[in-house]
Amino acid sequence: MAEGAAGEDIAALAKEYSDLKPVVDQITAYQKLMADLEEAELMMDDPDMRELAEEELPELKARLPEAEHALQLALLPRDAADSRPAMIEIRPGTGGDEAALFAGDLLRMYQRYAEAQGWKFEIIEEQQTELGGIKEVVGHIKGENVFARLKYESGVHRVQRVPETESGGRIHTSAATVAVLPEAEDVDIQIDANDIRIDTMRSSGAGGQHVNTTDSAVRITHIPSGIVVTSSEKSQHRNREIAMQVLKTRLYDLERQRIDSQRSADRKSQVGSGDRSERIRTYNFPQGRMTDHRINLTLYKLDAVMNGDLDEIIDALTADDQARMLAEMEG
Repeated sequence: MAEGAAGEDIAALAKEYSDLKPVVDQITAYQKLMADLEEAELMMDDPDMRELAEEELPELKARLPEAEHALQLALLPRDAADSRPAMIEIRPGTGGDEAALFAGDLLRMYQRYAEAQGWKFEIIEEQQTELGGIKEVVGHIKGENVFARLKYESGVHRVQRVPETESGGRIHTSAATVAVLPEAEDVDIQIDANDIRIDTMRSSGAGGQHVNTTDSAVRITHIPSGIVVTSSEKSQHRNREIAMQVLKTRLYDLERQRIDSQRSADRKSQVGSGDRSERIRTYNFPQGRMTDHRINLTLYKLDAVMNGDLDEIIDALTADDQARMLAEMEG
């Protein structure tokens, strides 16, 4: 028991060190630049060193604004959940079959992005339509800084295109909802056994096929919140484990939203606030255009975006969020 506790302490210290190291590195770099500037200015008073100082000073002064900005960014308060794995939930919105097909396209987009990042993407629960669209999918993404990169994806994604089922060539508009939740750790959420009801049921595969003859699927209902979670793997034990993890993650997300609401009355205007009713992005296929409405970013490379090329969008959203936080600190 003592060894386990010691191991947890070491892991916590290692995480704290890795979180603080970039901040320390920026402070050290800034201090070195300031020391070099001071030394160059002193050299200006020395006739033998003046020529060298005149060369160095402009270069050092030019580096100062960038160093100050980097230090400010490093000192911004970090979301404690940024480094965590995440759950991603995708559901079709308005638009019927076309919305379900688009939800499937979004799933593949995030799977490709995860692959490019070297992350592990595991489907936990998936319900497909007869046309191969998605009724609902829950995925688990494990890797470095998953939530930090994907937290801005929560919201309503709108698509404008001619559906394959449309014979008249008319452009339809439909939508899908994405929710990205940081994975809960055991210390975050304690669930009272009296607050949950666990049911087992017969699981079925895509489109009602591949019916499993054992009652292996698990459904957990959290009575106080009304949250219902299901998992349909072949192992009942594994299903219970998965469903409990998803439940903890959703409860942790509810708690984070509650704290955020208290902290900031204008939270809905913030990028990455997780307001999932907000239309955040439009994917216009006829024009090959993707527009993120929160930061007015438009890219004419929709094929690449749908193929998982999301870094330019995520970097811009991150920079916008950082600029807002800097403005709040300065204000």
